[in-house]
Amino acid sequence: GQLPKPSPARRPIRPTNADRLPFPHVGRVGSPRLVDVAATNSDGSTRPWLTRNVKVLSAVSLAQDTASELMYPLIPILLTTSLGAPAAVVGLVEGVAEGVAAAMKYLSGRWSDRFGRKPAVTAGYGLAALGKVIIAAAASWPVVLVGRVTDRIGKGVRGAPRDALLAEGVPPDAVGRVFGFHRAADTLGAVIGPLLGLAILTASGNDLGLALWIAVVPALISVALVGLTRESRTPVSRRSSPGPGRSLRDAGQDPGRAPLPRQVRALATVLGLFALVNFPDALILLRVNDLGFSAAQVAGAYALMNLASAAVAFPAGSLSDRWPRSRVYALGLVCFAIGYIGLGLVDGGWAVMAVLVIYGGFAGITDGVGKAWITSLAPPAIRGHAQGLFQGLAGVGILIAGLWAGLLWTVGPGSGVVPLLASGTIAAGCAGGLWLFGHRLDTDPAAAAGISPGG
Repeated sequence: GQLPKPSPARRPIRPTNADRLPFPHVGRVGSPRLVDVAATNSDGSTRPWLTRNVKVLSAVSLAQDTASELMYPLIPILLTTSLGAPAAVVGLVEGVAEGVAAAMKYLSGRWSDRFGRKPAVTAGYGLAALGKVIIAAAASWPVVLVGRVTDRIGKGVRGAPRDALLAEGVPPDAVGRVFGFHRAADTLGAVIGPLLGLAILTASGNDLGLALWIAVVPALISVALVGLTRESRTPVSRRSSPGPGRSLRDAGQDPGRAPLPRQVRALATVLGLFALVNFPDALILLRVNDLGFSAAQVAGAYALMNLASAAVAFPAGSLSDRWPRSRVYALGLVCFAIGYIGLGLVDGGWAVMAVLVIYGGFAGITDGVGKAWITSLAPPAIRGHAQGLFQGLAGVGILIAGLWAGLLWTVGPGSGVVPLLASGTIAAGCAGGLWLFGHRLDTDPAAAAGISPGG
């Protein structure tokens, strides 16, 4: 009258204390895994974090960044060499472009929470492709400015809604991995792009125009891939209200009118203030060019920098799921400080490459970790708004940084030494402050579940 006992091969496997490690993504000794594709929910069940949207949007970003980073390291040379613009124009072009993108990031993030994220992402990548066509056809620096602004409007429109789509359906304890994985794919494109540019320039005798037109092709591919994403939406009605444990979107309430949590506003402000010393990488590449690197060598150096960034992006995101994000972010600021101060002091040669490798860790660490940090503090229904505020403030900071750095580029020893040393020193202080006091901005990863008042 008793049921037969299950055979050892079919007996359910229950977690043991050996499985409850502080870093469960590493696995048991002897069988380490680089990437877990599942994460644990609050009820103990598992859910895959490598969702369809994560895969598709990572491929989209890889293609778009291949296009952008094929073109990006060539723009300072196009402006100053081919079109005869001064260094201040490089800072103006990049600063204005980033400033416009900043405004669009905030507005697009908020609108996408109300009207849909996928249409905003599609429009954003389409505008980016159009901007690249304008740059490739430019015969004067104002036209390059128009192209860069169009490109950056596209970036601003797509950024926040894309990041909200990335986090959709992802377990709270895997948010860092998701943004780290996406950042790694994005930055892999930033490796492929400059290497492709280097090959084109070498084969064509430094034909900038040919390289710029080829950059349009992967940009168009990225637009086509966006159609494979999926968005889960509930019609918005302003008359109903959320019940216990329900989100604004589930209840049909307008998420665009929901206020952001105080912690989100505080964190976005703190990180936005740091952006005031983070001037566009176009000026970094101009410094490399001033140190004697040819156009092809600048493209190669940029590829190496982005390879370093891609290498640390996923490990940093995964670490931030298990360690205070403030301290992981502070490590990124240390890379920034070493990179800026190093570039301000070196006079060429292999030292430039070594400093760029370290500097690559800045974007690799802080981009994904910063977005995961904001996501962990925001209810799901208003994550587009939260990402828009964070990325918008950062963009405004970069706009201001690009303007003042460009104006001071020739001060003192020239070639950007003064702004590089000043920004690097300030970043070192910010890293120390965030390491010591950043825990006040951290949150328990469980808070990312989205069960909060109005979320």
